[in-house]
Amino acid sequence: MSPSALFEVRGLTGMALLGFAALLLFILVVSFRSRATVFCQYLKAMTGIALKPRDVRAVYKAQGQDGVRELFLDLIIKEDLRQTGPLQIPPELRAGKPGRTKSQG
Repeated sequence: MSPSALFEVRGLTGMALLGFAALLLFILVVSFRSRATVFCQYLKAMTGIALKPRDVRAVYKAQGQDGVRELFLDLIIKEDLRQTGPLQIPPELRAGKPGRTKSQG
């Protein structure tokens, strides 16, 4: 049996397997192409932050995975501040000025 005989497509069964393999390849390509869109939809659903996939792609292309992480964290912080405002720390929990202690007065 020659190696090329393994790749011969004979009959309906061979065509069905080849078609199934092509379908799986198509699904794989589509899933990789839609990562940015899915990320933006997830971000909108979970946080209310709307991003465009092209923005995510541009940041990823320019700065890589760390750049997208920075963008995500920056947007989360801005959205949180927009919704709740700055965090108010009660005066009794505030630390003194740097370099000074309470005994120095």
